Amino acid sequence: MRDDGGMLLADLVATSAAVAATRSRTAKVEAVAGALRRVAPEEAPAVVAFLSGELRQRQIGVGWSSLRDAPPPAEAATLTVAEVDEAFGRIGALAGPGSQAARREALGLLFARATAEEADFLRRLLLGDLRQGALEGVVVSAVAAAADVPLEAVRRAHMLQGDLGEVARIALAEGAAGLARVGLEVGRPIHPMLAGTAEDLEEALERIRPAAVETKLDGVRIQVHRSGRDVALFTRTLDEVTARLPEVVEAALALPVRDVVLDGEAIALRPDGRPHPFQVTSSRLGSRTARADVPITPQLFDVLHLDGEDLLDRPGAERAEVLHALVAPEARVDRVVADSLEDARATFDAAIAAGHEGVVVKALDAPYAAGRRGGGWLKVKPRHTLDLVILAAEWGHGRRRGLLSNLHLGARGPDGGLVMLGKTFKGLTDEMLAWQTQRLQELAVSQEGHVVHVRPELVAEIAFDGVQTSPRYPGGVALRFARVVRHRPDKPAREASTLEDVLAIHSRGT
Repeated sequence: MRDDGGMLLADLVATSAAVAATRSRTAKVEAVAGALRRVAPEEAPAVVAFLSGELRQRQIGVGWSSLRDAPPPAEAATLTVAEVDEAFGRIGALAGPGSQAARREALGLLFARATAEEADFLRRLLLGDLRQGALEGVVVSAVAAAADVPLEAVRRAHMLQGDLGEVARIALAEGAAGLARVGLEVGRPIHPMLAGTAEDLEEALERIRPAAVETKLDGVRIQVHRSGRDVALFTRTLDEVTARLPEVVEAALALPVRDVVLDGEAIALRPDGRPHPFQVTSSRLGSRTARADVPITPQLFDVLHLDGEDLLDRPGAERAEVLHALVAPEARVDRVVADSLEDARATFDAAIAAGHEGVVVKALDAPYAAGRRGGGWLKVKPRHTLDLVILAAEWGHGRRRGLLSNLHLGARGPDGGLVMLGKTFKGLTDEMLAWQTQRLQELAVSQEGHVVHVRPELVAEIAFDGVQTSPRYPGGVALRFARVVRHRPDKPAREASTLEDVLAIHSRGT
């Protein structure tokens, strides 16, 4: 610690090393909690971000090329976490002509004060390659332990506040009473409820009954907030996209309400009502000028707040009644309460015939468990798919020369790292190849021969025919006939499939 109470970066680096050195979740939680007990509440947001392998500013425009000419390391540890966080803020704010040179200069000044261990940590932090195993769930548990508050209080505050660092600050400064005051605030996104996976409808209905069965769309998850005439739209990663979806804004303003928070999908539909490929919806979301060519349709499936009343804790069936009374059928996801497997099968078959992904089976009595992938919602698809993280890509040859083609794919391991499962170049259209080449070059951290290693941030949905034993890869298994279904820039890597998911499929022999 410094005399003024600021945490030295060296202390945080030591904590990170301790977390990376153990496979024990309990030990990881205690290491992070120990660090949090030694900081002032106002330092907690930066400490939590860094130990989670993230920047508070998300991205500050620094790639591996910006770090190649770092100065020699300092001999003494003098940098504080607060100083590093402030430097990242200044670097991220640089823009316009000359900003690249100014960014390199600012990075040089920062790294000149860093020891060798600190410089290595900062480099990996900036490149998204920390891989220390301090996953979000570990940090949530550590915040609860450090502040001596119930774990569920931290989880609920996190889902409603959205920023785990701010939740840590509140917990350390105000305890359980402060966390209890965190509520749903219209205009501030909350973490969305996530669906688990069932192998088929039979399994889903064994786990959930009575149940509603909803069409699962191949769109972009959106959260719609309206307060008076003000509307804000957010993705599942809590990024605001209001300006990019004027059709959804208009639909929200047409509702007969004062305040509302809705959950759903934004999707590009053809004139006959069938969906465009996901890449069309995703590309439209990144454009501000394509409205006339590719209109977006909101398809809503939940309501979380209405005119001053939070509905999160109300049963799913009650929230559905509120939604149906509020939103016209053409703006709602199709939903059927299934009394039998035959009813569920008919809905599933209709969804597939209409070109959609499958269905989501939902418990009628489940509250909205924001930010959790629990058993209240179960998605069912007609094929094996996993959401895997792209670790690297290989430059193609022949007609794919000049394009990053063969993808190295990984699942989340039990220690927080990423476990490679294999490679694939199948399923990629020319449009997908062009898009991924540009995006992966933006994420590049190094190159070895024809292999470009990237920050593990981009997720791809991968279809496959089965899982086989393979000593070639560290997880002991590999995917059979893997092919790319689509890129998932809307899904953060922390929500990618786990090695446990893969091994479960392998154990079933499918």
